[in-house]
Amino acid sequence: MDRWHTTQCPYCGVGCGLKVGIKDNRVVKVQGDAAHPSSQGQLCLKPVYLPDILRTDDRLLFPQLRPGQDEPFRRVSWDQALTTAAETFRAIIDRHGPDAVAFYGSGQFSTEDYYVVNKLAKGFLGTNNSDANSRLCMASAVAGYTSALGSDGPSPAYEDIDLADCIFLIGTNTAACHPVVFNRIKRRKKTHPATTIIVVDPRLTATAKLADIFLPIRPGSDVALLNSMLHILMEEDLLDKAFIETHTTDFEAVTAGAAAYPPAVAAQLCDVPEADIVAAARAFGRAQGTLSFWSMGLNQSTSGVVKNHALLNLHLATGKIGTPGNGPFSLTGQPNAMGGREAGGLSHILPGYRLIKNPTHRAEVAAAWGIPAERINPQPGLPAVEMFEAVAAGRIKALWIACTNPMVSMPNLDMVEAALCRAELVVVQDAYHPTDTTQYAHILLPAAQWSERDGAMTNSERRVTYQEKMVEPPGEALPDWQIFTHFARALGLAEAFPYESAAEVFAEFAQITQGRLCDCAGISHARLQSEGPLQWPCPTPDHPGSTRLYTDHQFQTPDGKAKFHAADLIQPAEQPDEDYPLVLTTGRLKDQWHTMTRTGKSKELLKSEPEMFVEIHPDDARRWNIEADQMVRVSSSRGDAVARARLTPDIKAGSCFMPFHWGRLGGYYQAANNVTNDAVDPVSKEPEFKACAVRITPLHTLDLPQPVRSEDVEV
Repeated sequence: MDRWHTTQCPYCGVGCGLKVGIKDNRVVKVQGDAAHPSSQGQLCLKPVYLPDILRTDDRLLFPQLRPGQDEPFRRVSWDQALTTAAETFRAIIDRHGPDAVAFYGSGQFSTEDYYVVNKLAKGFLGTNNSDANSRLCMASAVAGYTSALGSDGPSPAYEDIDLADCIFLIGTNTAACHPVVFNRIKRRKKTHPATTIIVVDPRLTATAKLADIFLPIRPGSDVALLNSMLHILMEEDLLDKAFIETHTTDFEAVTAGAAAYPPAVAAQLCDVPEADIVAAARAFGRAQGTLSFWSMGLNQSTSGVVKNHALLNLHLATGKIGTPGNGPFSLTGQPNAMGGREAGGLSHILPGYRLIKNPTHRAEVAAAWGIPAERINPQPGLPAVEMFEAVAAGRIKALWIACTNPMVSMPNLDMVEAALCRAELVVVQDAYHPTDTTQYAHILLPAAQWSERDGAMTNSERRVTYQEKMVEPPGEALPDWQIFTHFARALGLAEAFPYESAAEVFAEFAQITQGRLCDCAGISHARLQSEGPLQWPCPTPDHPGSTRLYTDHQFQTPDGKAKFHAADLIQPAEQPDEDYPLVLTTGRLKDQWHTMTRTGKSKELLKSEPEMFVEIHPDDARRWNIEADQMVRVSSSRGDAVARARLTPDIKAGSCFMPFHWGRLGGYYQAANNVTNDAVDPVSKEPEFKACAVRITPLHTLDLPQPVRSEDVEV
């Protein structure tokens, strides 16, 4: 081994610390970093196999260009690629205005990547059409936190697991999606058996098997359950009335709603025993420390914000926030979805947890960027689904996609394909080619990936970790922030984008967060390198960082008080009917990551789940004449997918489950998102991946339509 480095894992939002061994400019070994406070040396399997998949034959090594999507790519210089992109962007903006262009990024960006592209789009091109795939996973939690507590940002830390008497997991299969957090929960249960574990999920997952109380609710009935728990807390005098009186407003807004959900009513709506709802509420309310975890099961819904409000109401009603062992903890799906929110990485926000609609926030950011406040458009940009719909409708002419693979990860892939086919210019910036998305590019730009660049990332507990550059990138690949900087210079904006290092970018970002809840002014690359990871807020260079938020119960609202929100039960946008009688929910597998552009290359990681499958309850299988291990067709009103039937009583009857990792590149009908619904939450604009109506039938190959490109899909 030539040398060892410390860094953060590039996969989920747990943000595990890694020790990485380098030999001959290659990553050859990855192991856990016992000194990293978030993971304490623990790892799942995914990072262990990173050495096998970083330098594969499909790495994108140099810029490529083609006039049309049906023509071959040719190699070009960086200068030619970026000049072509800049000239096309300028021409489109001159003809159609700045909102005719858009950027779509990723929670796998570094904070520096996020900051540069959003400064470019929102400050200097005049469009807020800069969104990210974090819209698909965390937007509902962002909206819930912001409206209830006055700002985005989870209040607890991982160490609160070790202090909680009750751990409430809803809409999260933590064992599969955040394994190291789950290991810590298991350790808490083992060392303190009296800790009550409550799990709410339509599937009996590995997470649910740890539960003392398991509530396998009907998909979409979360709010009925949470309101009923509040009803019980009210009835049994388990509220913190002093906290409600002193530190909250609008409690009366939720009391009537809670009163409408006595346990008997909720039990019928959720299809779970009444006694289990009562037991869950009592455990939640009586514990000295109650820590709630949630993820996509609440967020990916057309009522995702309402579901977040219903859960936050429980914590506010019991005062369980800002103290050891207590708090509402949203688990981010990606390694830097948190950092992206801090850097203004969604189309409705600006750096430092500022809102585009807020004129004071626009003025503050404009001053930092040295531009007039009116330069920043006061109207939020388009969120992900609406962005692709606008491309498909011809309103957005140029789309720049970086570090993400929307032709696998977006819902209703026919609509996404129609968009990519119609765009005048599609730029795709990626480490690999081909992917499902790079096939639609006019310009391909090679990006350096984990281990080949430096930068900062923030994990789910607000802990910022420095990612070292450990090896040189292959070919002509560059870090994403540097590509955006060079693009800005090609547009004639060199003076505003003078950056020569990621450290310079982070320093500017950190300064713009000063005085905000996510204050990183005391953090720098140099400090992270010398001291290790730090939790924000960290306002000064000698500040140790902050374990929890709201320890003084002063919230980020104008009056300093948290706000209750009425939460009404809203059913999923698409209900089962005679033609599509089952509810499909989608999710992750433990050993795969997103669209498998990395993990799918590992033979070891593929061993656990080598092919697409669909989980079906045996009662539903009998009804539809489906046999175990049979290939089946999963159909919705939008399209079809093909998978192997897996019969299991662990999923609720009337429901079915498919992983979303597979795309069309290996076979058109492997993609679960051929069938998912692109309906979105009206506030967060997050799509409803967790519920759509489908039918499942035994596969007869001749029944499947011949796949064609979706240029003519009506949007």
